Amino acid sequence: MVFAEYTLKGVEETLEKLKSNRAGLTEKEIEERLCLYGPNEIRKREKGVFYIFWRQIKSPFFYLLSLASLVSFLIGEETEALFILFFVFLYIFLGFIQEAKAHNTLKILKRYLPSQVLVRRSGIKKWIDKKELVPGDIVILGSGDIVPADLRIIEEKGLLVDESILTGESVPVNKEARALSEETKEIFEAKNILFAGTSIIGGTAEAVVFATGNKTVIAEISRSGAEIKKETLYEKELLEFARLILRIVVVTIVFIYLANLIIKGGANSLEFLIFCIALIVSILPEALPAVVSFSLSLGVLKLAKERVVVKRLAAVESLGGIEVLCTDKTGTLTENKLTLERIFSVNQEKCLKYGLLSSCFVTKEMKLAENSFDKALLEYAGQEIRELIKKIDVIFEIPFDSYRMRNSVLIKTEKGKKFLICKGAPDRILDLCSKTEGQLNKKKIKEEIEKEGKEGKRVIAIAYKEINKEDISEKDEKGLIFLGYFSFKDPLKKTAVPAIHLARKLGVEVKILTGDSPEVAGRVAQEIGIIDDSSKVITGKQLEALSPEEFKKICREFSVFARLSPSVKYKIIKTLQEDFEVGFLGEGINDIPALEAAHVSIVVESACDMSRESADIVLLKKDLGVLIDGIKTGRKIFANINKYIKTTLASNFGNFYSLALISLIIPFLPMLPVQILFLNFLSDIPLFAIVTDAVDVQELRRPKFYRLNKIILLIFLLGLISSVFDFIFFGLFHKLPVSSLRTLWFIESLLTEIALIFSIRTSRFFFKTISPSRSLTISSLLVIILSILVPFLPLGKELFHFVSPPMEYMGIVLSLVLVYFMISESVKLFYFHYWFKPLELVKEEKPNNKTKK
Repeated sequence: MVFAEYTLKGVEETLEKLKSNRAGLTEKEIEERLCLYGPNEIRKREKGVFYIFWRQIKSPFFYLLSLASLVSFLIGEETEALFILFFVFLYIFLGFIQEAKAHNTLKILKRYLPSQVLVRRSGIKKWIDKKELVPGDIVILGSGDIVPADLRIIEEKGLLVDESILTGESVPVNKEARALSEETKEIFEAKNILFAGTSIIGGTAEAVVFATGNKTVIAEISRSGAEIKKETLYEKELLEFARLILRIVVVTIVFIYLANLIIKGGANSLEFLIFCIALIVSILPEALPAVVSFSLSLGVLKLAKERVVVKRLAAVESLGGIEVLCTDKTGTLTENKLTLERIFSVNQEKCLKYGLLSSCFVTKEMKLAENSFDKALLEYAGQEIRELIKKIDVIFEIPFDSYRMRNSVLIKTEKGKKFLICKGAPDRILDLCSKTEGQLNKKKIKEEIEKEGKEGKRVIAIAYKEINKEDISEKDEKGLIFLGYFSFKDPLKKTAVPAIHLARKLGVEVKILTGDSPEVAGRVAQEIGIIDDSSKVITGKQLEALSPEEFKKICREFSVFARLSPSVKYKIIKTLQEDFEVGFLGEGINDIPALEAAHVSIVVESACDMSRESADIVLLKKDLGVLIDGIKTGRKIFANINKYIKTTLASNFGNFYSLALISLIIPFLPMLPVQILFLNFLSDIPLFAIVTDAVDVQELRRPKFYRLNKIILLIFLLGLISSVFDFIFFGLFHKLPVSSLRTLWFIESLLTEIALIFSIRTSRFFFKTISPSRSLTISSLLVIILSILVPFLPLGKELFHFVSPPMEYMGIVLSLVLVYFMISESVKLFYFHYWFKPLELVKEEKPNNKTKK
């Protein structure tokens, strides 16, 4: 492998071979190398239009109708065969169009997620798209970054790398810059190489690119192109439901066909075979893939307009299914625009100076700090202090770590003295201190910090000691002198309270999982209405001391968790998932275990690379209100897909069993195959429009209670009513000529299905529910008009063998449809009122946490 030769080379030798230097490449060199090596991307074969088209042809629906068409040709029914083929390709075309739209939607959304990398070119640091990387580029990486290409390390500080994507080993690997004594071709032995796709979980590094795109190790072993496909609970349920229907249908059709042979003999066996195939097609919700795909793609585009990017279509349904949403508070519930309120120290100038020296921007040429705490310190500091710290060298750094809750730097003053400075969570810093500056009282310090927290302020502490070393490790962080602390104010977002109110209306419980202090977390949660007492907060240390049973109980009862390590966050998510659909909103590297565990993983645009890769959904606007609106949209999509399934199954089951049983009684086919297919096609028109329908609030509030397995009895009852009315219809009109009977039955079947759509779209009384969407109303009216008009047209008579029915019979049919609608409504209301009571679950919930701390 290419990397092997670079393991033996020293840093300067590597740079020389790659014709590069520590200052980086020039723009001219970049252009030449881009032409030579191409963009830094792994080229993989995209699923184009032919693949999407082939997926439609592979469907069982295609095979069934093709068989029916072939049999029609064999028995001399060429016209009927052609129309069957017409319907075959019509459905294939519709499915193709919708899936192609969904595919294009995902391609468009990728533009929202640019992946950038920090490089040094011509001595200047700049952010570029990772596709622009070329061999010889100098790359700068930090905690949370994903390695963008294969790199040889130039220098590093405390570098820890997760190589599990390549090796399967979950234990982080220490990396270093020095050359190896022996060449290795084993990934896990290449200590001075960073491989594309691996993740930086600690420390910093500068490295030079030696392989990009398809030349990287990850490309060679074909690991980068594979995406983990999360199969949602709803997807699994649909699959199981489809299998159940298919089994029932196949068994019924075999029984009906054999019964026909026994009762009527084999004279019409081929014709009846076509009829049976048409019956199978009539009951299958063949438009379901197109409806689901269309619904999800519409939802994805709607969410994108609201600045919510969904990385996979199925995640829209998962988003709607969230029952418990766990989130950090900083930047989501609060503005994350900190202002320095107070410096608590006997030497405030020294405290501010040491706070600035331990800030991340010190090593970035005094750029404006990205860290909100450091930014607030920098904005507070005067020009005199800024100039003063420029004269002090930061010679070593241990970056902030969410496990340690602090960072440390080693500085060297103009007089040559060296000091270790630690900055971080006050409780962690105080634990490392053996004394305080100016004989400050530790008890008094803790009281002051607790007071600041109760006022909703955030506190960062500073400690130091003189040390005579060239570098530092965690072992040196003891025996420190406590210098003081900074108090910061972070105002609530204006959208926070409305977001929590909407979440409660939707039945979504919001829990705060934060590394911040319990005082600050409790104050914020109380202000936005998650809890009614700011003391109802539990910390990571308290959780770790609990038994598994107590841990589970506390996870359910409490809504605010503070001072959490990544492992405890992960454990909370896994515990909640035993009873709920859980979403997790995070952004830092410390959130990755919880993101990977959650049913729905959500990050903000500014999240680290690793977090973005782990996420299903990316928020381009860091606002909880945007996410709660996204949950509402996901639930609406889920509810409308379920409306399609409920309507088509209830109606199709009724027609299926009616036609199948009556075909054994009468000496002719009750409806011709081409009429069945035309009926199926027309009824699907409003069902496509149902994805735009409005949704009742109770379905938005408790979507799990409307899953298919919960309402299968209702589907069966409504199907039975449909069959009963078909038999009533047959009893009224069985003496009519065959063509008239078929025509009237076609009209009756289509109108009852339209009536069923408007009944089953809600659990409430039809006239008291939310109004249907314009698309559903218009498409339904269009189909009603066509169902009555087509039998009178020459086209309907010639192609579908209809006849013009007498008007008095049309009046009877319309009366039957009206009675059918009233009875279906009555059964539905009875079912939801006495058997299945979702409305009992929509009472507004109050904040939980009645359990005292």
